[in-house]
Amino acid sequence: MTYTADEMMTVAAARTLADGAVCFVGIGIPSTAANLARRTHAPGLVLIYESGCIGSKPSTLPLSIGDGELASTADAVVSVPEIFNYWLQPGRVDVGFLGAAQLDRRGNINTTVIGPYSAPKVRLPGAGGAPEIASCCRSVIVVVRQSLKTFVDGLDFVTSAAAPRMVITDLGVLEPDDTGELVLTSLHPGVSADDARAATGWPLAVSPSLSVTSPPSAAELAVLRSLR
Repeated sequence: MTYTADEMMTVAAARTLADGAVCFVGIGIPSTAANLARRTHAPGLVLIYESGCIGSKPSTLPLSIGDGELASTADAVVSVPEIFNYWLQPGRVDVGFLGAAQLDRRGNINTTVIGPYSAPKVRLPGAGGAPEIASCCRSVIVVVRQSLKTFVDGLDFVTSAAAPRMVITDLGVLEPDDTGELVLTSLHPGVSADDARAATGWPLAVSPSLSVTSPPSAAELAVLRSLR
């Protein structure tokens, strides 16, 4: 059975979500992974979007957090301040999914600028709700493609001090050790530790009990591809 690196990453992310959990979801791969989980092993997963939608059950993947599909399929729609003040900040969200333009060895995130802040090479979308998601969710999972541009030894700007429970990439899975540094704990099928090291901007530590991620099942792939 053939599948892409992005499909492997999405399936691996979906598997981290438990049935009945409350998940703060972003658009893109995090949203795809969350909706895959809800349609497979976690039908009771509660999806919360920054736009104020609680318990959304979209029939198609939303194009943005303002997609009407999220509101029309939600259990409730509240104001954005209420999402942050009464759901996120009091610790009512189990898992927050985050992406990153840059990520350092301790899981800190940059989504603000590439290059000096005063004269950036690229100005990125910015923080949005990411700093509060990183600090207020009970756990944080970062989903990002792994490359030397993304996995850097020093961030150009610290947008969010994430301290993630897990980082899931198109190459494998990283988890923090006792010092908070990310360690490679699992490789996706067909990927070597040298591949992961070559895509990392710091000397990547590898767990002595390094495992191989289970490949996507036929059922997972079928549901994932039906979402597109």
